[in-house]
Amino acid sequence: MNILTDTSGEFHFLDKDYNDVIFTDWNDIPEGFEFSHVIKFLPNIPPAPHTPSQHLEVGEWNARLTKLMEIERNASSN
Repeated sequence: MNILTDTSGEFHFLDKDYNDVIFTDWNDIPEGFEFSHVIKFLPNIPPAPHTPSQHLEVGEWNARLTKLMEIERNASSN
């Protein structure tokens, strides 16, 4: 389930060949996208104070970053 209402931001990666790959919307990142490093993860977060639903959205971004970091660790160990 996607609870994010705004999926824009700056998402910068190095792919497996170390080419810069930049996305400005989370939804534009292809499923199964293979990368070597996360360079920038900067989603557009609404300014405080946050509503309860915005807190859920911020938590969703944190979960996504954690998943990317896990993928990055696994890529660097291969």
